[in-house]
Amino acid sequence: MAQLAPPESPPPVALDDDDGRINRLRLRLFQWWCTLITVIVTAWLITLGPIPGIIGVVTAKHILVAIFVMGIGVDSSREAEV
Repeated sequence: MAQLAPPESPPPVALDDDDGRINRLRLRLFQWWCTLITVIVTAWLITLGPIPGIIGVVTAKHILVAIFVMGIGVDSSREAEV
């Protein structure tokens, strides 16, 4: 009884112990908002006439492809090396 073992230390608690799931969620939500804003702005430009509509569709195509490429992780190998 004279030598009792100390109590077990509490489990370590970290704020980012979810293996990056919250970061993936933030990325997906950011992609959804950017896509929604792009589509709404494009639809608004189409209502202004044919020339602004064509410019809006061409620009939206590039923006949506960039959002898609960001989502599939084309640059993930570069991030892993750093």
